[in-house]
Amino acid sequence: MIMPPRIRAKGGRRPQRINRAPSPALAVGLPWLSVALGSILSTILVIASAPIMPPLGFLVYLAWRQLRPGLLPIWAGLPLGAFDDLYSGQPFGSSVLLWSVTAIVLDVVETRFPWRDFATEWLVAAAITASYVVACLLLANPNTAPIQLLTIVPQIIASILVYPLVCRLVALIDRLRLVPVMVID
Repeated sequence: MIMPPRIRAKGGRRPQRINRAPSPALAVGLPWLSVALGSILSTILVIASAPIMPPLGFLVYLAWRQLRPGLLPIWAGLPLGAFDDLYSGQPFGSSVLLWSVTAIVLDVVETRFPWRDFATEWLVAAAITASYVVACLLLANPNTAPIQLLTIVPQIIASILVYPLVCRLVALIDRLRLVPVMVID
C-alpha cells in the first residue's frame, strides 16, 4: 500500500491532528510541579555537614522564568518559595522573599535586554544564583555568616555548573508540556 506524503502546514510545521490539543492541566501544572520536585530533590539526594547540593528548586524556577518569561506569574515566588522553605530548612519566608525579588530582577532584565543569548542568560543566572546562596546564608545565620562564607563556595560553583543541565531539563519538560493529547468526549 502506498502511503501519501505528509502534508506540512505553512512554515514547515505539521498540521494539528483532529481531536488533539495540549492538555490544559499539563500546560499549566507541569512548571509548578517541576519546581516543587526540584525543591524536594535538593534535600533528598545528599546529606552533608556543609552545603554542597545546588538549590535545584530555585534553579528550575530561574530556568522557567528565563525560558518562558510570561508562563509563571510574578507572584509565583510566594507559593513556590514557601514550598521550598518547608523542604530546605531555611527560615520560613526567606525563599518567599528571595524568589519574589528574583522574579522582579528577571522582569527588569527582560525589559532592559529583550534579545539575549544563552551565555548572557547563564551569566545572569550565575549572578542571581550566587546572590541567592549568599543571601540564604545571611538569613539563616546572621551572626556567623562572614565566617561561613568559604563553606558555600562549592555550592555556588556547583549551582553555576549545573544550571545548563537544568535549562536542558526544563526545555524537555516544556516540550512535554505542549504535547498534543487525544481528547475523549
